Amino acid sequence: MIEIEARKAASRTARLDAVFAALADPTRRAIIERLSRSEARVTEVAEPFHMSLNAVSKHIRVLEASGVVERRRKGRDHILSINTRSLDEVDGWIERMRRYWEERLDAMERLLRELKKDRKLGPKDRKHGSR
Repeated sequence: MIEIEARKAASRTARLDAVFAALADPTRRAIIERLSRSEARVTEVAEPFHMSLNAVSKHIRVLEASGVVERRRKGRDHILSINTRSLDEVDGWIERMRRYWEERLDAMERLLRELKKDRKLGPKDRKHGSR
């Protein structure tokens, strides 16, 4: 049972790594932004870029391999769309990290308030209070 959970966690980690690596490139992020408006043919996606269709296709293949983009054929056209499940997984990870760091920062803030309060009491007040 533990081995299955470990494999699932490793698989999730690998998928997240692939998505973050794919999104690390500004061209690929621009492709995702374009596809967020509507699905599109490969040639439509490639149109605004000042690079060859082959170069854009390589970026699209990276996005497909990461699971962020899906391709389907409609006749001779290759239609691209976003796979929101991959992005939902990333969003879930980011949300967990946000909650973790908010909790840590809240704890630090409480500690700093306590230290500040202790400092305001001063050494005389603390000595007197301990008798």
